[in-house]
Amino acid sequence: MFQLKWIWSNMRGCRWQFVLAQVLSMVCAAMLLINPIISQNIIDQVIVGVTDPVTKQTTHHVEFLVPLVVLLIGASLLRDIFYYLMLMFAEKSSQRTVYRIRNRLYQNMQRQDMNFYAKNRTGDLMTRTTGDLDLVRHVIAWVARVAVEAVTMFVATTIYLMTVDLVLTLILLAITPLIYFVTTRYSKKVRPLYHDLRERLSELNTSAQENIAGNRVVKAFAREDYEIQKFDEKNREYKKANLKAALTWLNYYPAIEGLAQSLSVVTLLVGGYFIILGRLSMGELMAFSSLAWTLSNPMRLLGTILNDLQRFFVSADKVIELYYTQPMIQNRDNARQVEGRLKGGVEFENVSLAFGNNTVLSDINLLVKPGETIAIMGNTGSGKTMLLSLIPRLYDITRGAVKIDGTDVRNWDLHGLRKSIGIATQDVFLFSDTVDGNIAYGDSSMSEEDTRKYAKLAAVDFVEKMEDGFDTIIGERGVGLSGGQKQRIALARALAVRPSILILDDTTSAVDMETEKYIQHSLESLDFPCTKFIVAQRISSTKKADKIVILNNGRIVEMGTHDELLAKKGYYYEIYAIQQALPEEEKEAVSCGTK
Repeated sequence: MFQLKWIWSNMRGCRWQFVLAQVLSMVCAAMLLINPIISQNIIDQVIVGVTDPVTKQTTHHVEFLVPLVVLLIGASLLRDIFYYLMLMFAEKSSQRTVYRIRNRLYQNMQRQDMNFYAKNRTGDLMTRTTGDLDLVRHVIAWVARVAVEAVTMFVATTIYLMTVDLVLTLILLAITPLIYFVTTRYSKKVRPLYHDLRERLSELNTSAQENIAGNRVVKAFAREDYEIQKFDEKNREYKKANLKAALTWLNYYPAIEGLAQSLSVVTLLVGGYFIILGRLSMGELMAFSSLAWTLSNPMRLLGTILNDLQRFFVSADKVIELYYTQPMIQNRDNARQVEGRLKGGVEFENVSLAFGNNTVLSDINLLVKPGETIAIMGNTGSGKTMLLSLIPRLYDITRGAVKIDGTDVRNWDLHGLRKSIGIATQDVFLFSDTVDGNIAYGDSSMSEEDTRKYAKLAAVDFVEKMEDGFDTIIGERGVGLSGGQKQRIALARALAVRPSILILDDTTSAVDMETEKYIQHSLESLDFPCTKFIVAQRISSTKKADKIVILNNGRIVEMGTHDELLAKKGYYYEIYAIQQALPEEEKEAVSCGTK
């Protein structure tokens, strides 16, 4: 029952509302006895009348009719008021609890590292924060009160009917364990089905999310029909899982419903016989008949309650897993706070990085002084992006140390460290916001003047031609902008935080040569000190760097200035020869020199 304890721990501040809802639920359930009791008295005292055993005269107490009817109406109105208050308190407590949990889930996801998102599907995470969490709300707002109501109703009815006729009550109670037995068997059988149903829903959401996000690729390859078919398969699997769970309930429903209805039949048969014997009055039989459902309904509801609880336990496990998941990369207890600006000195000491058996970086040694510009080149998969990801500590190294201003990045406060680093990548993500909002994302209090300033540095001049200028709403992921335009906005966003360290991962790969030249000039004349790391494949982007690093298979194979690497006639010279279109004889010489 850990799941229920977990919910209770998250109900801080609204537990009184939840408890009050359960108390009102008990009162409302107990008040269900009032109507049958009053009706019993109306029948026995007013309609049938009371027969004097001596004179054999029957007296109809008509004077009781109006007070009893008024009491009946008053009790019904009072129960309605209590029921309204009970629903209100139940909903308030459930919504406040789910609000708190959802916020905690989102905050926890925001703090997770890259490994977490590599292992978890987006669609599954969305299912946990929506459908799974709604089942938690359903348990608080509905299942809990219905369970309390059912138990109270059953106990109160049993006690009252026993005071009327013990034998008939025991006969009716003898049937109820059979209903309980059937519902518990159903509960055991349905739980794995709901677990499978939950997985099918997660896969369906993942498929939908991926295809909506990748709609451009789908259209570019004319794969709409393929994706429709793939979604249809996922949808069909979800439908099958839903039907299987629903049909399982339907297999047990006739037995549960039949046993429940048998209570009414037994009441009429045995009760009618007791009336003939003079053991029961007409009013008492009516009370038994009216309250028979209050004995069967809790057992019938037991099936629904167990059904919902099985779904809840499956979903709650998923939510709790996300709730308590801890990021592998966390602040240390004695983390050093960033005071003012970092100088920007970076040092890699014998750095290695591996994921399982896959080694990504090996024995990286690199010293970068504050204010220097470092260019990084290499083949695809050589480890360029991973190397730079170690600076803001998006990943933790396997061996060695990455230091900023002489302090290991693992000893810096994460928030302060990352606030001091500006990052712009080739795969740009823009938010569904204005151009101004995207540029000022790192500092929402940034003035409009500063936003324009950094936009100019990144050559975001195309915005002036848009109808709403900087107030133009960018579509999700920058839909409607070219690759180069998105890269320039991302660069402006990185510059706008005035970082001590600027990381540009192939940021100008989609811009034209003239714009690239303008951006390079802007980066050279920044009005704040900044250490720059530039991943690029164009010689024009790297030749002015203070140091050029060539990676291959996770190792540094060449390092030096533009002139020094040309003199070595290795990988860098080969790229230079290709991009500068050197004569064939020089290219052949380059080719021979790199074999």
